[in-house]
Amino acid sequence: MPAKLFFYYSTMNAGKSSTLLQANHNYQERGLRTLLFIPKITGKQCISSRIGLSAPAIQFAQDFNFLPCLEKAVEESRFLQSAFLESMKHDMVVPCEGVKHDLACVLVDEAQFLTKAQVIQLTKVADELDIPVLCYGLRSDFLGEPFEGSKYLLTHADVMTEIKSICFCGRKASNNQRIRSDGTPLAAGEQIQVGGNERYVGKCRRHFHEGLAQAALIEKASEAKENEPPTKQRRVTEATPEKKDQEPALADDVSSTSPSSA
Repeated sequence: MPAKLFFYYSTMNAGKSSTLLQANHNYQERGLRTLLFIPKITGKQCISSRIGLSAPAIQFAQDFNFLPCLEKAVEESRFLQSAFLESMKHDMVVPCEGVKHDLACVLVDEAQFLTKAQVIQLTKVADELDIPVLCYGLRSDFLGEPFEGSKYLLTHADVMTEIKSICFCGRKASNNQRIRSDGTPLAAGEQIQVGGNERYVGKCRRHFHEGLAQAALIEKASEAKENEPPTKQRRVTEATPEKKDQEPALADDVSSTSPSSA
């Protein structure tokens, strides 16, 4: 059976990294070698999950080419396999021609950050090197727009699987909402902004769009306040007595109503 390119997608905090690490463990448990990759933009040198699992990974930038990297890994693997078999010839007859490499699988985390060219490279890893490629990532950004990597994985992957998570209302979460520190939604900013639970929350389509509408109202109110004429702001300030200005008057009222000590 020919190798395939897989794309496992979900919203934030749905357990993508945990699923990747479990798949990696399944391969290694059977004595099969894997290579793990993670985008350099994440600032991480390993793939880790919220439940405490982790594994070292190779960082890649946007100009990284997967094909020659994995071709080299395959050749090194074949050389090591051949050397091992040669060393065994003294004890048994083992054919060394056509030695197959032992690289069983390639796993890519945060695959939404792949470029179009890198997705094409991964299709060639599956088709030409016959190595299964498992990609895990988000389908869309905080505005509901597809990431470049996700768009082309949805186009070229042989198998696409959704890793499901739940919105706070109980429906399936299908979108990623970017939030402020106070939990209110955001609808402006750079597409790529790395963060976790403190920055993103998965929501169903309905509550995602309600969040975008709320964010637009917050932004509009903020702009209106910034554009408010200075004279109006000063009048409001002058018309609102400071607390320290109110205290003497309050003290006078109390003294005027208190019984005399005489």
